[in-house]
Amino acid sequence: MTRSSIWGTGRSLPERVITNADMEKLVDTSDEWITTRTGIKERRQAAPNQSTSTLSIDASRRALEMAGLHAKDLDLIICSTISPDQPLPSTAAFIQRGLGASACCSFDLAAACSGFLFGLTVADQFIKTGQARHVLVVGTELLSRYLDYNDRATCVIFGDGSAAGVLGPAREPAGILAAEMHTEGAFADHLFIPAGGAARPASCETVREGGHYIKMRGNELFKVAVRSLEEVSRRVLEKAGVTTDQIDLFIPHQANQRITDAVRERLDVPEEKVYSNIARVGNTSSASIPICLDECVRSGRVKKGDLILMAAFGAGVTWGGVLMRW
Repeated sequence: MTRSSIWGTGRSLPERVITNADMEKLVDTSDEWITTRTGIKERRQAAPNQSTSTLSIDASRRALEMAGLHAKDLDLIICSTISPDQPLPSTAAFIQRGLGASACCSFDLAAACSGFLFGLTVADQFIKTGQARHVLVVGTELLSRYLDYNDRATCVIFGDGSAAGVLGPAREPAGILAAEMHTEGAFADHLFIPAGGAARPASCETVREGGHYIKMRGNELFKVAVRSLEEVSRRVLEKAGVTTDQIDLFIPHQANQRITDAVRERLDVPEEKVYSNIARVGNTSSASIPICLDECVRSGRVKKGDLILMAAFGAGVTWGGVLMRW
């Protein structure tokens, strides 16, 4: 079967920057409190006229340009998001329309922070089996629209952003070498939005009680996240017959700097091989890893032949890992 690789990447971040000093004016917090517990200094917030799909279209165009492809070359579009433009239709449909892509299969995938890696894994299967040749995978979120600015446990963490990767058949030895996806619904109520779906449709009551905002049990999630990220990283490395000292770059989901540090230490990966942008961007969920990847690619941090390990953990709870050679 044909191995797949990423031909091009692109990202789109809103212009507005929300600093910790700005957050101090909105909620009972401080720069020291936020930095110590999360590592975050600032995050981006979308303008009123921006949506999940508009950011995605911008990021996708940049990825297509790097890949040397046109939108009509795409056979499949996968959009990973938990903050869609609207419940119906999919955000992927709006991305397809905005790009001017052909009538290819386009759908949304909801795996929260693990979503981009889930999307890569699904795209890889389509390319391996010959069902698609060129696949666009987008990780995109406008989480600022789901934040309660009276809840300092969540409102200081999340930010907006979008990034994309265009996949196609790989030329040896490049490509995705190993991937894994996992979900454990026993922890579904640890990071969630309680209202707005079919179980609890929007009503005056759900709005009054703040049921449309993100709720999180951070302390409970911390240990689960560290353990899951370590385990899935080791599993994909083992699948590919690669040891941690062979990794050139480790890109973990940007959830919390303390989680990143704990996972890095457990895997015994040198600090200089770990990429982190959480201080500048915050937690952008599905967009987190592809934003990091695009920054690394465009800055020259990633070179041909490099081994890149990516691992993510998110609501669901979900977790996944991808090992690829650039």
